[in-house]
Formats: sequence, C-alpha cells, structure tokens
Amino acid sequence: MDGHGPQDQATRDDEYLARRFEEHRSHLRAVSYRMLGSLSEADDAVQEAWLRLSRADTSGVGNLGGWLTTVVGRVCLDMLRSRAARREQPLEAHPRGDAPHAGPPAHRVPDPVLSDVDGPPDPEQQALLADSVGLALMVVLDTLSPAERLAFVLHDTFGLPFEEIAPVVDRTPAAARQLASRARRRVRGAAPEPDPDLARQREVVDAFLAAARGGDLQALVSVLHPDVVLRSDTALVRGAHDVSRGASTFSPLADSVRPVLVNGAAGIVAFREGRPLSVVAFTITGGLVTALDIVNSPERLAGMDLTEFADGERVTDDASPDDTPRTQ
Repeated sequence: MDGHGPQDQATRDDEYLARRFEEHRSHLRAVSYRMLGSLSEADDAVQEAWLRLSRADTSGVGNLGGWLTTVVGRVCLDMLRSRAARREQPLEAHPRGDAPHAGPPAHRVPDPVLSDVDGPPDPEQQALLADSVGLALMVVLDTLSPAERLAFVLHDTFGLPFEEIAPVVDRTPAAARQLASRARRRVRGAAPEPDPDLARQREVVDAFLAAARGGDLQALVSVLHPDVVLRSDTALVRGAHDVSRGASTFSPLADSVRPVLVNGAAGIVAFREGRPLSVVAFTITGGLVTALDIVNSPERLAGMDLTEFADGERVTDDASPDDTPRTQ
C-alpha cells in the first residue's frame, strides 16, 4: 500500500475542505446571527452551509469565503421565509398608533451575546458583534422583509457586492441595491445610535437600577427617553410613563445583579438564590435609556450558560428590579 490511492486522496481532499471551512466558520456564524437573531438557528445555518459545501464541486470557486457567504445567506433567507409562512410577526410590526402601550410581544427578543465587563475579549464573540449589533438593532432587522434583511446585512455589514447578492434574492443587482437602500432607511429611522462610552452607559444603568430599587418615579423618568420601549419575552411597553411606572413597582425577586456586556453594550443579569431571572440589555442614547430588551423566559434562560455571571452584586434594598413589569 503506497497510501496514495483514490480513497486516500479523497480523504485528504475532505480534510482540506474541512480546514478551509473552519477558517470561515466564525464569519458565517456572524452573518447567520445578524440574519436570524438566534444563536441556535445560526449554528443550524452554518451546519447546512457545510453540508452544501461538502456536496458541491468547488474546483472553479476562486473566492471560497464569498461563495460560502452567499450559501449561508440563501439558507438564512429560506429560514426567514419559513418564519413568514408561519405568520410570525416582529415586535415592532405595528405602527405606534395601532399598538397598545403594553401587551404580549408578537416575537421574542433576539438572542443576546453576553461577555464579562472585565474579561478578555472572546474572538468568536468579537466576530459576532463586529460593527456593533445591539439587540435594539436586531429587533429592527426583524421588521425587514427577508430579502431586505439579506441585502442590507450582506452589503452594508459584510461588504458583499450587489452582483453577488442579486442571484440569492432572485433580483437584478439594481433591484438588490434598492432592497438594501430601503432597509437602510428603515434601520436609520428606527434603531437609535447608542452612546459609544461604556462607562457613561454604566452610569445611566446604575442610576436606573437605584431608582427602580427605591421606587423613585421621578428619578426613573429622568433617565428614560420619552419614547423608550421595553421589550421582553412576556411584555411590550412603550413610553417613559408606562415604563417608569412598571419599573418602580418591580417585585423584590432579584437578590443579586451582575453587570455584563450584552451585545457589546451595558446590561445586567439578575439572579435569585443563584438562579437567573433575566438578562437585560440597555440601549442608551444621549445619556437616556431608549430601549430595554429583556430575556426572561425560563426556557430561554435555561438554555443560556450564565454560571460565570452568578457571582453578582448583592441587592440590599427592600426592592429590586425584576424581569417583568407590572402595568397598571
């Protein structure tokens, strides 16, 4: 046996292809996360991209990274269209005048990406969060049509030319450009640009928490934007009055709060007796809270690895922030 038979060559080719794919995995996961807002679905999309690569003849592919990006984009597009077929609606699907001030959300808050405020940056998280993909922006992306979202994400975030995007969405390059332009206008009009200073963000969050614990309605209103929106797995609340009223009556469930970075911005994880109660992401613009995005579903929290954040700051006040507001 000389070790150079057809089967050995095929094995070497497969191993080479697998190594090349791994070089692009973090990038593909970042594309999928922006497209889907779900870490588990992003992993599914990346796996499907690998399966398609393993079955394809790529001998004529000069840019494997670009080829894989379009493949995973097409996979995500199919997944988004499947959601639409199931008639799932994003949180912000209704115009302000048509939606109640509070009520059950029509779509869950996107999956957050958590990191320690003092820990070293994780390369995979850095890839996921390149270009500052906050949860508020992810919610806005969820309001776009599947084709708009793909054109915007692939072009504006990852620099793919419209000539390569067009076949994925079955449009001409000019039409793909229009999709991205339309999406860009909606994103700019609906997603507030967060303050870049993390220290200032943390000051605002600390002021919010202190006011919520003390039931100080006036102090709460002072750190909230008039049009603030609170989105959680169980409620949707708009406006400083309703958000502050709910926050000031939070139940005293959390006995510790751990400051974290949520998608690169200031946030917290709240615990009770070591059990996670909620993950809260704050969007702060101009020194005011413009959005709170809260994951508080027990099922979702159980699927998140939050053990490294369990050693939080003890809450000594009589009242502390819970994950679900009670509107009156």
